[in-house]
Amino acid sequence: MTLNKSTLNKRNKLIEVSRTLAKVAIGEAFADVVIKNGTLVNVYSGELLEHIDVAVAAGRIAYVGNADHTIGAQTVVIDAKGKYMSPGFLDGHMHVESTMLSVTEFAKAALAKGTTGIFMDPHEIANVFGTEGVRLMHEEGQQLPLKVFTTFPSCVPATTDLEDAGAILEVTDIKEGLQWDNVVGLGEVMNFPGVVYGDPKMCGEIEETIKSGKTVTGHFPSDDDRMLQAYIASGVTSDHETVTREQGLHKVRMGMHLMIREGSAWHDVKEVIKVVTEDKVNTANISLVTDDVSPQTLVEKGHLNHVVRRAIEEGVDPVTAIQMVTINVARYFKMEKDLGSITPGKCADILLLDDLQKVEPLTVITDGQVVYDHGKLTVAFPDFVYPEHIRNSMNVKRELTAEDFKLESRSHQDKTKVNVIRIIENSARTEKMTAALGVEQGFIQPDAEQDIIRLACIERHRGTGQISLGFTHGFQLKAGAVASTVAHDSHNLIVMGINEQDMAFAANELVKMGGGMIVVENGKVLAQVPMTIAGLMSDKSLLEVVKEVAELEKAWKQIGCPLNAPFMTFSLIALPVIPEIRISNRGIVDVTQFKLIEVEIG
Repeated sequence: MTLNKSTLNKRNKLIEVSRTLAKVAIGEAFADVVIKNGTLVNVYSGELLEHIDVAVAAGRIAYVGNADHTIGAQTVVIDAKGKYMSPGFLDGHMHVESTMLSVTEFAKAALAKGTTGIFMDPHEIANVFGTEGVRLMHEEGQQLPLKVFTTFPSCVPATTDLEDAGAILEVTDIKEGLQWDNVVGLGEVMNFPGVVYGDPKMCGEIEETIKSGKTVTGHFPSDDDRMLQAYIASGVTSDHETVTREQGLHKVRMGMHLMIREGSAWHDVKEVIKVVTEDKVNTANISLVTDDVSPQTLVEKGHLNHVVRRAIEEGVDPVTAIQMVTINVARYFKMEKDLGSITPGKCADILLLDDLQKVEPLTVITDGQVVYDHGKLTVAFPDFVYPEHIRNSMNVKRELTAEDFKLESRSHQDKTKVNVIRIIENSARTEKMTAALGVEQGFIQPDAEQDIIRLACIERHRGTGQISLGFTHGFQLKAGAVASTVAHDSHNLIVMGINEQDMAFAANELVKMGGGMIVVENGKVLAQVPMTIAGLMSDKSLLEVVKEVAELEKAWKQIGCPLNAPFMTFSLIALPVIPEIRISNRGIVDVTQFKLIEVEIG
């Protein structure tokens, strides 16, 4: 095998670093940094080891133990007496776009909460701008103190015949992307029927990933055991869509890496963690992930540290919980030689904590450098500017009118029966229900008394003018309308409301704004969150976005919605790969059958 110049340079640098570490370990050279006298969270042995020093050189760990012999005149000594030293936390599955922040702004928030590495799946921006969008987010991540690894998006669009995204990724795109530095695997493979029944595109992507020696991450919300085992046998090795203890136990038994999710709107830890606390399974093949986190959650609760804390609250031993966001993740992505523990040779990504129950970092160190200390970031973050066309992603054919949101009935009766998308609070899932609605002047009417309100999905990538209409239940709106270009996964323009005039106003205002989220009432904007980066992310600071989102939540409540993080639940209403029923720009999708169905059924 012939190595290119870049690979040779990296190999030579690693050899040089390893020699430096060896010299420090035996006392022939001095450390750059020594963390003194802390209690080590040893994720290999599961122990808490007191009075331990950690010597760091060239950004990596040289020695663990009594490190007095590594301290020289220029060595920086950090006193860790009374503190725990934990490996930095690794998020094995998350979407930065869901935070509404750029990768840089997210990194600032995540580092402050102890996350030192993420394995992001940027399939949101991929659905808008394809490989170019993935490359831009990936490149932004490579210049940060947060370690940003990418799993290359696998399902763009998530389904091929049920919706239309802004881009299509083929096997050749995945093959090329897998060669980029720090692309470590294939993003969640959502089209599991395609995998199981031999779709050439899905099977080709998995084959290329396996050939490259990288990890195939999964997405399997079904209860069909035969399909699950076929999916695993096809090469997919993990799942983060598990919502019950029984599902989790079975997946662990089948050798699947179980990712237990706790995001802002989907709270799976309480139920699924029972495989650890009650079933007492071996936890080596289990990790904790966030998937989708809002900016408010980042500020008010935290990032991975919040998920670790939730696991501990449910009865998991703190060291075990930390293993599930450190060494377990590193092993899953075949990166144990670099990440996941405080042991010789590993990257010096270290947290200092004063309480293993609260899991609030006092100090965060990445590659041997203090990046956060007692409430403040201590390093500068570089700017990253997205091209203008990425900031101009709204391509709706024409201005929308109230007439666009009226659904004509085929019935000649004054009542008709319709399929309805019923949402579930704090869950990524929906349920299919039916309702009897009135018909006036030939158009099906919503019914606020039954909590059945209008829903629309408008194609926004190619200016086709395509609009699909339907109804939803569970949001409890009493007035106004909401709209969003964050509409997983194709990210078309979704609109929901009590009256069609406000729906048209909300949609048109969002187009003018360049995408994002909006709440309106009686032709007036109550709150908005502009997201000019692909219609998915803001270019503002974390605190600015948090303020805007707080106003957005307040506005949702003002028009009647009492749900937790309703805008996140709304953003999934167009995702046709999670049961049971969704809307896409092509119509209403029955996800249990993977086919389009009629809104009106009688």
